[in-house]
Amino acid sequence: MRVLSGVQPSGKLHLGNYLGAVKQHIELQDEDSALYFIANYHSLTTVQDAALLRQLTLDVALDYLALGLDPEKALLFRQSDVPEVTELAWILSTVTGKGLLERAHSYKDKTAKGITPSMGLMCYPLLMAADILIYRSDVVPVGKDQVQHIEMTQDMAGYFNNKFDCEVLARPEPKLNEAQIVPGVDGQKMSKSYGNTIDLFDTQKKTRKCIMSVKTDSTPVDDPKSPETCNVFALLKLMAEQDEVAEWANRYRQGGMGYGEAKGRVAELFEDVFGPARERREKLAADLDTVEDILSTAAAKARAIAQGVMHDVREACGLTVSTKGDR
Repeated sequence: MRVLSGVQPSGKLHLGNYLGAVKQHIELQDEDSALYFIANYHSLTTVQDAALLRQLTLDVALDYLALGLDPEKALLFRQSDVPEVTELAWILSTVTGKGLLERAHSYKDKTAKGITPSMGLMCYPLLMAADILIYRSDVVPVGKDQVQHIEMTQDMAGYFNNKFDCEVLARPEPKLNEAQIVPGVDGQKMSKSYGNTIDLFDTQKKTRKCIMSVKTDSTPVDDPKSPETCNVFALLKLMAEQDEVAEWANRYRQGGMGYGEAKGRVAELFEDVFGPARERREKLAADLDTVEDILSTAAAKARAIAQGVMHDVREACGLTVSTKGDR
C-alpha cells in the first residue's frame, strides 16, 4: 500500500501540525510504502519571497528528519523536484468543471474573509489532486478539514478515466488521524494564520512561556472544573497516556487544582518529545549536504514513479512527446 502526504513550507511547524499529521506520517513509515513531499509549489499562493521560501522548505526537511522520518523507510522530497506534477494538474483542469473548484471549502472560507483569490488559490485542488494521483497513491493521511480535497481528487480521477475510457488514474482513500483538531493558545484551532501556535522547535524557555499562556476560564482553584471545555485538558488528552488523562480528569472535577499545574504538565510532556528532537535538528542543520542528499535521492525515486504514470496519462489522452533527448 502506498501512502502519500504533503506539508506546506509556509511557516514553522507547530504542535497542531505534529499531532494532526506529522506524528501519523512517522508512524506509517513502518507499515507502508510512504512518500512525503514538501509542497513548495502550493506555498507560492502565500509565500512570495524567494529566500524565505527556500529557508522554509529546508526547515520542513530538518523538522521531519529530526522528528524521526527515516530516509531508508520513507521518501522525503521537494514537490518542485517532480515537475511532472504541474503537467498532470493542467491535464486534470481540462476535464474538471469550474463549479467543483468553487465549492472547495478552503476557497470559500478565504474569499468569505475578503481575500482576493488568485488562480493559484482557486486551482489548489487541481494541484493537490495531481500530487496524489501521479504516484498512484492508495491512502492519504489527512485531517477532517481536508477530506473534501480527497473526495475531489477521487472525482477528478473518475473524470479523466471516464473521458478517455481508461483506468490510468487510481482512486485514493483518506485516512483520518484521531487528533483532528488541536486547540491553539487562544482556544481556536491551532493555525499559523491565527498566530496561536506552539512551535515545535522554539527554545525550552519560549515553549514553556507559550504553553503557560494557553487561555482558560476564571474558575477559582478550589472549585471543580470541566475537563470537557478546557483548552489545557484538550492538549493533555492528545499528549499523555490514557491512565494519566483519566487521573487529570478526576482532579479537574474534584477541584483544588489550578490550571497552572495542568499547563506545567503539558510543558513537561512537550519537552519529553521535542527536547531530544531539538538536539537532533541542531546536528542536522550543521550538515546540510547530508540533508540535500536525502532530498535529492528521494526525489529521483519519486520522479521515476511520476514519469511512469505520466507516460500512461499521455498515451491515454493522445499527447505525443518526442523520444529524442532527455525529457
